[in-house]
Amino acid sequence: MLAMKKNVKLNLKDIAYYAMDSRLTAEPDGKRYEWRKMIEATKDLGRPLTELEMEKYRKL
Repeated sequence: MLAMKKNVKLNLKDIAYYAMDSRLTAEPDGKRYEWRKMIEATKDLGRPLTELEMEKYRKL
């Protein structure tokens, strides 16, 4: 048995509230990033990047 299967609670009311227009993510903001370089930087630093650090990897 999977560990996560033990305490499964499906609350359709919550899902319906948060997914009013059937999207599971927010609308894109149009920004594009060099994801592979950002992932490597995150691994090297051992923490998530700050907003300022992320701007270094933004594609124009």
